[in-house]
Amino acid sequence: MSDATGIIGARAARKAPALGKPRRSGARGGTYRNIGGVGPVLVLFLPPALLLFTLFVILPMGEAAWYSLFDWSGYGEPTNFVGLKNFETLWGNKAFRTALTNNGLIILVSLLLQLPLALWLATLVSNRIPGATAFRLVFFLPYVLADVAAGLIWRFIYDGDYGLVASLASFVGVATPYVLADRDTAIYAVLAVVVWKYFGFHMMLFIAGLQSIDKSLYEAADIDGATPWQKFRTITLPLLSPTIRLSVFFSVIGSLQLFDMIMPLTGGGPSNSTQTMVTFLYTYGVTRMKVGFGSAIGVVLFLICVTLAFSYRRIFMRHD
Repeated sequence: MSDATGIIGARAARKAPALGKPRRSGARGGTYRNIGGVGPVLVLFLPPALLLFTLFVILPMGEAAWYSLFDWSGYGEPTNFVGLKNFETLWGNKAFRTALTNNGLIILVSLLLQLPLALWLATLVSNRIPGATAFRLVFFLPYVLADVAAGLIWRFIYDGDYGLVASLASFVGVATPYVLADRDTAIYAVLAVVVWKYFGFHMMLFIAGLQSIDKSLYEAADIDGATPWQKFRTITLPLLSPTIRLSVFFSVIGSLQLFDMIMPLTGGGPSNSTQTMVTFLYTYGVTRMKVGFGSAIGVVLFLICVTLAFSYRRIFMRHD
């Protein structure tokens, strides 16, 4: 018995890995091996990437922060140092507070109207219904359209003299509303265009998430007699939550950076009622040649975006 035990122990010792050198399973079940040549590849490709990132991201950010401390028109060297006066003027500017409010309103409408609409349509067209592919294409087309083109199209639609709204008002027999010329209605017209323009993008995200859900879960729920709402609440929403969190992130950051569609649609008017933070930056920092003041706006916008992005990532997407 002792001899047999010794033979078995010797064989086990020969097969066991040496202490201090643990074996790690690889993708094919073998031992983990360090890929040769990774070091030279990093040395070759990382410095150019870091150089480009520094030249086109880090340095412009630093210059914007520096210029925000000057009263500068963009010509010559900035010499009139004013410290934080640009930021004080910014917070006291009524148009900037309107722009900040409009950005918050766009985020609110995106979260409460645009995303639920996209999710509802995604659940409809993700099923095998007749014409589902055609519906996907139709709903996604507004997002493919360039933002400037979309703004110009809807400016014509809202036109009170020659647009579609004017034609409908004339057909119904009511007074033609000048939607974009009214301070009280212009921002709501912009919100309608924002929902129309971007819900297709989120719908496609939700469709991709829905297609990754195991269909056997729905079949089991059908056998148990679950209603469509119960299946949506207990299966779809929990398994789609990573996609929903990602969609919310894109919606918030995109709402803060909204610019291309606003300028051809309203130009921030009338009377700054449709300004966003980016259009406000362009209007006051570029067209009026107040580069120092515009740089202060850019710094504030950057801090808001970075704070929201990292906070959201840390709180809601840390497990994704």
